[in-house]
Amino acid sequence: MINTVEQSTLTEITDLQNKKLREALEFISKNSPYYQRLFSTKKIDLTTIKTIKDISKLPITTKDDLQAFNDDFLCVPKSEIVDYVTTSGTLGKPVTFALTEKDLERLAYNEAISFKTAGVTKEDVVQLTTTLDRRFMAGLAYFLGTRKLGAAMVRVGAGIPELQWDSIQRFQSTYLVAVPSFLLKLISYAEAQGIDYKNSSIKAAICIGEPLRDQDFNLNTLGNKIKEKWDIELYSTYASTEMSTAFTECEAHRGGHHRPELIIAEILDENGKEVAEGEIGELAITTLGIEAMPLIRYTTGDMVQAHREPCSCGRSTMRLSPVLGRKKYMIKYKGTTLYPQSVIEVLTSFDGLDIYVIEVITGELGTDKLLIHVLDSLSSLQQKQLREHLRANLRVVPDLILNTKAELKAKKFPEMSRKPISFIDSRENTIS
Repeated sequence: MINTVEQSTLTEITDLQNKKLREALEFISKNSPYYQRLFSTKKIDLTTIKTIKDISKLPITTKDDLQAFNDDFLCVPKSEIVDYVTTSGTLGKPVTFALTEKDLERLAYNEAISFKTAGVTKEDVVQLTTTLDRRFMAGLAYFLGTRKLGAAMVRVGAGIPELQWDSIQRFQSTYLVAVPSFLLKLISYAEAQGIDYKNSSIKAAICIGEPLRDQDFNLNTLGNKIKEKWDIELYSTYASTEMSTAFTECEAHRGGHHRPELIIAEILDENGKEVAEGEIGELAITTLGIEAMPLIRYTTGDMVQAHREPCSCGRSTMRLSPVLGRKKYMIKYKGTTLYPQSVIEVLTSFDGLDIYVIEVITGELGTDKLLIHVLDSLSSLQQKQLREHLRANLRVVPDLILNTKAELKAKKFPEMSRKPISFIDSRENTIS
């Protein structure tokens, strides 16, 4: 079922966002120490910001701002905070976000409507294969959204294929919320244990953390590997702690649908200007309806493309492409521009490479140097074939660094990380 906002005309959506933007700016100007200071320093006259077209007059907010002035973004007394979460630290040290009761209700609404977009109904049983603890907002959002929708949830948590399959069989789960690569582990475990997974109760997976599709919305190598083994529906969803909002695919699988009542989305070029229609740029968001820590024109670092033509599902909202990569992690290697995701895609398509970590360092000449950490058990022939595979698909050959199983696992699964690590940016000692 599609809600009325998703079927609204462009004019109706614009009018709604104009109204909510004015409300957000009025609230922020009265309650945010950070934005009060910023508006005063920049001499911003908020009375001139009447529509979303005027939003370009406002300054950009960056991750650095959040890290440097974290507490100053808080707009409510601490007595009104009911939950604390932190970002994963993908672009630096984690940032704390506080939520009020109203913010949790907004989060629940967002996830309920996102699950509905992916076809979840009150009759479904959703199995959560990610953590609900460790200050992880997404796990909390999935739980609250399922509860608001009226569906059942099985909170299994991360890993443990045996427990996952026991839960599927015990509770007849119909949807999985999972990192796509974990679905391959579930399949491998089922095959090894003789579980008839192809005839299980699972009919779909809502996939997080890793892209399933390319920029043309075709399944990428990872998506195809899953689909070839297990013919279930695969839905992508993209979100972040900072925006408390998700862009989720519908049954058409043509990009993640925008929630205009919750967020204003801009696609910006390197100068902070809106890109031309159809061009790739950095996603910037302005949150609507958030009490504790609202953000204005926050640049996410994610490079995306907007699609504004009507969707065959009947929704009129804008859709986001899969994330091409992070702006900060763009790699210039031997004259070729790469994003980590493109390297991940190539490595995923190489048979027999079950574990790897990509690393970029600064070389002797001050330029980017790309390393691929692999197991030292790879034969000389496999190493040669991998180099040829990389050259054919990337036009360059990164250095292969051989690791023991223990060394590579320590890189891939560092302590305190809430997710496996595929990319290490040693130029600034950050990880993703």
